Amino acid sequence: MRLKNKVAIVTGAASGFGEGIARRFAEEGAKVVVADINVKGASRVAREIGKTAIAVQTDVGLAIEFDEMVEAAMSAFGRIDIMVNNAGFTHRNGSMLDVDEETFDLVTAVNMKAIYHAARRVVPIMEKQGGGVILTTASTAGMRPRPGLTWFNASKGWAISATKSMAIELAPKNIRVNCVCPFAGDTAMLPKLIGNGGGAGREALLEAIPLRRFASPLDVANAALYLASDEASLVTGVALEVDGGGAI
Repeated sequence: MRLKNKVAIVTGAASGFGEGIARRFAEEGAKVVVADINVKGASRVAREIGKTAIAVQTDVGLAIEFDEMVEAAMSAFGRIDIMVNNAGFTHRNGSMLDVDEETFDLVTAVNMKAIYHAARRVVPIMEKQGGGVILTTASTAGMRPRPGLTWFNASKGWAISATKSMAIELAPKNIRVNCVCPFAGDTAMLPKLIGNGGGAGREALLEAIPLRRFASPLDVANAALYLASDEASLVTGVALEVDGGGAI
């Protein structure tokens, strides 16, 4: 049990990578807060995990809802050891000039501001406990931007930079900060990343991955598990590529 007696919050955990992370952490002994704006999906995941999980409806872009999520975690489990900023949002692949302001604001609120909210709420708790782990699902798009996804790319680049900066600042508090960077995952977000290419776009993206498959929720969850576990006790400030060689 690599996460025995640990408590983890996972945002965006009603589906995709977040669901995979929540399930994998629970398998390794963690108590899990399954947080998502989609409360029906979050409740399903928590119910299937069992008594070691609770579901919380959370819009991660709003400070008040982040507060409520943290309060729910503390009320249910009494501590927070791992904070996984997994919730993500993207605009449709296309010209950066066609992205309206409302969509831009959602991208920045979910992919960027949520990390700020998380830090302000959980760092004091982790410091009082003697340490902890903050983990973000970023993207190789933040390292090597792809055409048609300018604002999404920029938000993930920000997440990677924030991870590295937070790791330096929080190291004296024994709080490790890392991120995982998938190239492309076979999740509900994939059609937006592909754009109007449809099946052809999917195949073209797959061709760019040397191992010839998209990241699965389990692939990302296993990487997250390592970074969250004590096995990675000397690992901080890392952006771990989980991409089948796609970012090479």
